[in-house]
Amino acid sequence: MSDEPLPPVPHTYPHGCCFSTPADIAGKNVTVMGLGLNGGGEATVRFLLSHGANVTVTDMKTADALAATIASLQNDPSLAHEHLRYVLGEHRMEDFANADCVIKNPGVKYDGNPFLAAAKAIETDISLFLQFSKAPIIAVTGSKGKSSTVSAIHYGLQKAGFTAFLGGNITVSPLTFLDQTNESTPVILELSSWQLADLRGRKALKPKIALITKIIPDHQNFYHSMLAYVADKKLIYANQTKDDFTIVDFDDDPAADGGTLITNWGNIFAAESKATILRYSKKTLPQAVPGIWQDAKGNGICRLPAALQSEPAKASGKDTDIVLKDIAVPGKHMRLNVLNAALVMRLMGIAPAKIIDILGQWNGIEHRLEFFHVWQSGNLTVRFYNDSASTVPESAAESTQAFGEPVIFLTGGTDKGLDLSPIAHTLANPLAIQPSATYLLAGTATDKMLADFAAHGISYNGVYQTIDEMLAKLKADISAHKGARGTKVVVFSPGATSFGMFQNEFDRGRQFKEKVRNLFS
Repeated sequence: MSDEPLPPVPHTYPHGCCFSTPADIAGKNVTVMGLGLNGGGEATVRFLLSHGANVTVTDMKTADALAATIASLQNDPSLAHEHLRYVLGEHRMEDFANADCVIKNPGVKYDGNPFLAAAKAIETDISLFLQFSKAPIIAVTGSKGKSSTVSAIHYGLQKAGFTAFLGGNITVSPLTFLDQTNESTPVILELSSWQLADLRGRKALKPKIALITKIIPDHQNFYHSMLAYVADKKLIYANQTKDDFTIVDFDDDPAADGGTLITNWGNIFAAESKATILRYSKKTLPQAVPGIWQDAKGNGICRLPAALQSEPAKASGKDTDIVLKDIAVPGKHMRLNVLNAALVMRLMGIAPAKIIDILGQWNGIEHRLEFFHVWQSGNLTVRFYNDSASTVPESAAESTQAFGEPVIFLTGGTDKGLDLSPIAHTLANPLAIQPSATYLLAGTATDKMLADFAAHGISYNGVYQTIDEMLAKLKADISAHKGARGTKVVVFSPGATSFGMFQNEFDRGRQFKEKVRNLFS
């Protein structure tokens, strides 16, 4: 009999919401746990104040660390500041025990948290939105490609004429646009595993379309196992019915294992979900399987479920359409994200030719293989790409292959309990496109990479303690080759988190861009 402790049972919240309508918020004492710097906490405070709550904001960060968010709130004369108080640099038990409701930050674990255990009721900005809005939901989760996928879906629906909104883990709280939604305004929600965990038991999430992007190990410093991580992902389809759609992966992927011996999570999701299942693949799907795939020419081919196919299509025997051709954003992994956006658009009734035209014009999003600067050094043109939202090693490895030519690869950061070897395996693979140079930024994840690099004999520059130090060396190295001609691509794709050196991956990306523009002017 094993002496190892059993994993904790995930916390299940009561069915429903502690507020039936926004009007119920008036006069209530509400504690917001986690103000943060990404907008979610601030949006929640604004929403609660606008509906008459007495709001206590508590955060372990100090007032200095939260200065930007606090200033944004304090400088807004429309807010009822007399109903807002701050408890910063600490949490106080009475602020939780005496509150009518606590609005929880998704990054805070419920298990073992005495403050949350003392709360009478716990909600999140997502649970409040789902309670109050009647909008049809398109929900997206996964380990890789979530933000790019939801952004492409949002862009596509808007260009096709829908009044669509985008929120969730992409740093936009859906409470900011709640009042603009109704039964005809689709809302795309990017949902992290943490945000989904905060919905367990509530039965608040019933997406019309649920899409799960590639699953690989992630956040293993937060979860006790890969199975626990995936269990939260499964909540995205828990309340769906046959009238809804679940879109999941069709391809096997050894990187998905995470110690589970499972290399195709899509098969498990497809077997569990009660919704109509569609699959996405890099190869042709079997005839009986609806979904989307890429043909030998690179076109996106879509096959809708039989119930959605038109009578002329059924009569002709033609059950597929080309829905994607050329796209502007680089990378095979990015093309898969856009393929999924095309499938969602098709399910929303948009014609194939229109999808091709719209998604062909999408230029990607900030911090995800984002082209932002060009520098001329003699006869050499250097193009800079910011991929700071790459926080898993597989994504960083793919960025080295995204351009079809050798890149100057800037990588490294803080460990979050992941296997970092995919980066070294790609750089050591003789069939892969090798970077022309690799520069490493300091961090605990980088420390793990160094052992992998040594094992494979991979050369690198660094390790650099700051971005400034790394970029200065990069500029000196490029400038030393005075006779160089043509074009070089520099891609910053950390493959790790940013804790300690930066506030988050978005702050990291913004700082990187600013420093590049200043140094390579």
